[in-house]
Amino acid sequence: MTHKIIGAALLATTAIVAGPAAAQDVTLTIESWRNDDLTLWQDQIIPAFEAANPGIKVNFTPSAPAEYNAVLNSKLDAGSAGDLITCRPFDASLALFEDGKLADLSDLEAMASFSDVAKSAWQTDDGSATFCVPMASVIHGFIYNKEAFEEVGVEPPATVDEFYAVLDKLKEDGSYIPMAMGTNDQWEAATMGYQNIGPTYWKGEEGRLALIAGEQKLTDEPWVAPYREIAKWKDYLGDGFEAQTYPDSQNLFTLGRAAIYPAGSWEISGFNAQADFEMGAFPPPVVSAGDTCYISDHTDIAIGLNAASPNAEAAKTFLNWVGSEEFAQIYANALPGFFSLSSHDVAMEDPLAQEFVSWRGKCEPTIRSTYQILSRGTPNLENETWNASAQVIKGAESPEDAGQRLQDGLASWYEPQQ
Repeated sequence: MTHKIIGAALLATTAIVAGPAAAQDVTLTIESWRNDDLTLWQDQIIPAFEAANPGIKVNFTPSAPAEYNAVLNSKLDAGSAGDLITCRPFDASLALFEDGKLADLSDLEAMASFSDVAKSAWQTDDGSATFCVPMASVIHGFIYNKEAFEEVGVEPPATVDEFYAVLDKLKEDGSYIPMAMGTNDQWEAATMGYQNIGPTYWKGEEGRLALIAGEQKLTDEPWVAPYREIAKWKDYLGDGFEAQTYPDSQNLFTLGRAAIYPAGSWEISGFNAQADFEMGAFPPPVVSAGDTCYISDHTDIAIGLNAASPNAEAAKTFLNWVGSEEFAQIYANALPGFFSLSSHDVAMEDPLAQEFVSWRGKCEPTIRSTYQILSRGTPNLENETWNASAQVIKGAESPEDAGQRLQDGLASWYEPQQ
């Protein structure tokens, strides 16, 4: 596949630079919110592409993350946006496509390198058009302090019962807070708690798609069960978890005071820099040994084509390269914890990143249940799930009441749930 893509890329490049304008390079500009990645693009990604594609130059021109959507929209409206548009998942990018600002890339050769789940964040609701090439996802699970586990004499758990046995032993030993997570920043409770273990209970894509179709409700057992589990976490989070912020949780873990951190893989780079102990990771535990395991392998970032770009052919050459093994290798190793969404076998150097991505070989992937379609109305299901997760962990709301409240809210505006 890679050779075909590179071959196609070279052919396309030849076509672009042949003829009267042969001396004139095409320059592509990339719009992005990832200003943290400027050096990575300038030093690694762009030189690799330009070496393989003489005649095409690339400029990476990021905006500040919080301002990106507004800046991009104004540039697109004014006709001054770059050729290539870095795409956020789901509704923000879908709106750009529906407004004619992003080109349909369904027929791009590189799309063959991506699964339906990988493409779902950048497709129309019916899946008929795909408008951005997936770049990376983040994976949920649990990061643990290997030294703490050795000291206390526990192993990474595979089942729910083993998980609580480990937490009990850590609590009994008393040397470490068993698990670092707070409820002050409500998204942390939902993202690291409910959305981390939930796919195990609603069976990943099966349950997520059934909820969108109106075939399952948030009051059904697969959706209430994960709330019952995170309600039990209260006893293991240490004193004052109710006031604990997300940075507090990170610090408790990296300072060696907590043994387990319910995590997203985006923590890897920061934790590597801050923790002076060896870390490991384990996926969300299954209910019974031998059960299928599920992971949230959440689509995070992609790249699309400005429909008004005067350099569409050169831009497609670049987009095909983004689907190549070479790009996947560079990107995943420069940003450990942001994993290639392609089907290429990407060798990663970071051991923690290797552990997270190895779960793709044994677990079924899904994305966060609230991100596609179900948070377009008011009340917003994503934000409501943040609140419900925090309330349940604190013991301020029962799992059943949380499920009922969220179901009522969703049904108030979402027709398939009425």
